[in-house]
Amino acid sequence: MLYDWIKALHVISLIAWMAGMLYLPRLFVYHASLPPGAEAQSATFKVMERRLLKAIMNPAMIATWAFGLALAWMSGFYASVWLQAKFVLVLAMSGIHGWLARMVKDFAADRNTRGHKFYRVLNEVPTLLMIGIVILAIVKPGL
Repeated sequence: MLYDWIKALHVISLIAWMAGMLYLPRLFVYHASLPPGAEAQSATFKVMERRLLKAIMNPAMIATWAFGLALAWMSGFYASVWLQAKFVLVLAMSGIHGWLARMVKDFAADRNTRGHKFYRVLNEVPTLLMIGIVILAIVKPGL
């Protein structure tokens, strides 16, 4: 019964984390598209980006990791190749998270040097990682 509760909390935290991972680069697209002199709009985006990162994404990522590691330990799957491959993809997702957090700081300090097209492409990376993670978690292929 405890395993099922931890799995449910893992999925809930993952959904929250992925919502942020997909939305934050979209905010960057809009923020980077602002015309010069749009300080009020830029300030609004800075607040939205910071709150999304600090109030949703960071806690959700921590919870996803904590519940996921608990599930791996409780199930004994930690020795499985599929879970080790999933772990690599989740590490990559966490790296992207860290990179996005750095970009939030750059936008906050008005140091962004990238255009909206860069963020449109970046927005697809978490999606591709998520697809791989979900396939590994559900199908559990014998790699």
